[in-house]
Amino acid sequence: MYPGILRWPEMARLMMDLRVSPPTCAAPRLACLATLIFILIGFLGCGGSSGSSSSSNRPTPAPTATGAVPQFGHVVLVLEENSSFSQVVGNSAMPYLNSLVAQYGLATQYYANAHPSIPNYFMLTTGQLITTNDSFSGTVSDDNIVRELLASGKTWKSYAESRGDPTLYDRRHDPCTYFSDVVNSPTQMQNLVQFTQFATDLANNALPNFSFVVPNQVDDAHSGPLQAADSWLQTNIGPLITNPQFQKDGLLIITFDESTGSDSEHGGGHVATVIISAKARQGFQSTTFYQHESTLRLVLQGLGVPNFPGESSAAPSMGEFF
Repeated sequence: MYPGILRWPEMARLMMDLRVSPPTCAAPRLACLATLIFILIGFLGCGGSSGSSSSSNRPTPAPTATGAVPQFGHVVLVLEENSSFSQVVGNSAMPYLNSLVAQYGLATQYYANAHPSIPNYFMLTTGQLITTNDSFSGTVSDDNIVRELLASGKTWKSYAESRGDPTLYDRRHDPCTYFSDVVNSPTQMQNLVQFTQFATDLANNALPNFSFVVPNQVDDAHSGPLQAADSWLQTNIGPLITNPQFQKDGLLIITFDESTGSDSEHGGGHVATVIISAKARQGFQSTTFYQHESTLRLVLQGLGVPNFPGESSAAPSMGEFF
């Protein structure tokens, strides 16, 4: 209630008093009536009640700012396979990955884009599904992560375990092998290497700016148990996390291409994604909705690349993890 403004019951009583006043008080009645009209105009101008005026004048809260993605010298993306969020997070069969979840950042509302595998790998590298045919063998000329990295003077490699093995290696899990920027360039083809090179490059401080890591079909949980995938991560990715150079300027992202076949929520189902870096918020759990195009955006943002292919250009930034 504003000071000096009468409430409606008080105004009603005043009006009644004016109506029943004796005629000998005509002049005072006119003065009182003028005062009443003035009060009534002020009352209506203030919205008629104290409740509505206070809510209409309350300032709108400013939106919460999200964190900025810091710059990294090295970004490593590791892909696991075909497992739901609930199968991974909190599963005692994956103690190492869950130790990383507890220490670093977890996206709790992250969803793959489609079934089967290949469109998710393309979304992570082109911002488009490209195809849902796992037998696809064509060349992709669309804008892609390799093209944008090269345009910004950045280096890259795809480290595939058991590359070339007809049983353990699956090309659909190695999306850079489809890009025209790679298959039409003998120089870029040299960046498709065996995973054994990863340990050598790490030891020699020779990792490229972007590393795409492809475990084989047993070690990525596609054809092997989650326990084997977890052991592989500890053996092969653990040394990366403790490496002094990585601790200084590195970002590691571990995600799953898709959930189980019975989970098609948001296209490819609910999956676990872990953000690991000394620059990341420790023990952070995000409830923001993300899909693979946001991971593509994060990789490029973190390396200072200004252009984001396909749907990554409009994807939510993952800056809140930092």
